[in-house]
Amino acid sequence: MPFYLGRKAIRKVPGAVIKAAPIPRPDLIQGFGTREEAGKICEDAGFGSVLLVTDQTLYGLGLHEKVVSSLEQHSVKCSVFHDIHSEPTADIVKAGRAAAVACEADCVIALGGGSVLDSSKIIAASARHPQLPLRHYLHKFAIVEGGSLPMINIPSTAGTGAECTVGAVIKKRSGTKNSTVLIGLNVASVILDSELLINAPKSVTAWCAIDALSHGMEGLLADVGSTDEDIRKSRECVRLILENLPLLLDDPKNTEARQATLLAAHYGGNAINTQLAGYVHAFAHSIGALYHIPHGKAIAWCLIPVMKAQEYQRYGEMAELARHCGLAGDSDSQEEAADKLITAIRELLDRCGLEKKCEALREKDYAKLTRMINADSINYSPSRTLTDSEIKMLLDQIRRGY
Repeated sequence: MPFYLGRKAIRKVPGAVIKAAPIPRPDLIQGFGTREEAGKICEDAGFGSVLLVTDQTLYGLGLHEKVVSSLEQHSVKCSVFHDIHSEPTADIVKAGRAAAVACEADCVIALGGGSVLDSSKIIAASARHPQLPLRHYLHKFAIVEGGSLPMINIPSTAGTGAECTVGAVIKKRSGTKNSTVLIGLNVASVILDSELLINAPKSVTAWCAIDALSHGMEGLLADVGSTDEDIRKSRECVRLILENLPLLLDDPKNTEARQATLLAAHYGGNAINTQLAGYVHAFAHSIGALYHIPHGKAIAWCLIPVMKAQEYQRYGEMAELARHCGLAGDSDSQEEAADKLITAIRELLDRCGLEKKCEALREKDYAKLTRMINADSINYSPSRTLTDSEIKMLLDQIRRGY
């Protein structure tokens, strides 16, 4: 019990930290093919040389070429660093920083998914002060004196919202993943270009969208005292996913629906910055790490059981969200409206064709997973603190299926 009370007391700390830390408020450019506007953005900002960071896959597909061409048309020098892979290491980021310094970059353009975006954040921050060792930027919190190099972020997935978040995850030489919050990250512009997602596989589309939806949901339920604007964005995140993911499952080439899910993911990133995540992510991170399960898939398994466990303390917020999404009316009680929201999410998960239960979960691992979940959840400000027995009960539900 003392450990439980300690966890409960410390839950107020993350919310206080995010209220004090500055977060990016980038200009937002949206539309099919809009990455071609990168050159004009750089010219207008007075950037003379940029480092374009992308991954090996996107580079091989030539999806960076429109950005390079746009920069050339506006007389902006461009160097391309394309060595990023799915789990970037500190050594790769260090090489990226060297590339930024070598080309005297005054801006970093990140084109890719979460790995590219996270790597680029550390590159942009550390290139500002190349005399400092890279480990300075791999602490839990890293202050970037004078701010990072300006960034233009172009996400190639609609899930993490990493284009606007201040966090970055990099793998250390030891193999462990290091999560850093960059205080002073300068994201000048975000370009949401649905052309980059048009050929995404159905499973990737579904997992990413459910991840984005969870960011909006958990942001709304967090105990952090959100502003009206942040509440609006988190509600819109959920509504956009509920309305547009089914359209994409029927027609992956629906560019309007693709654009809507990109915006939803972006709003979800804002939720991470201003409201934090919660137990859904603590469970998904722990299960994913122990059994090597993709993040979005783990989120899908954990979402319903964990949200149901917190439902009674947040009936009001969930009812308002249900009404915002058009799932409930004024005549519905708060409990009825909240249940309609959970039902809609369950139906969406079913439509995605995702497995309902996590068969990899083993009861013998519950004690270890409980420790992992408790450690991870300290980073968030959920509406209530779960006891160890409640965590094990939820693991049982996740194993049996939502």
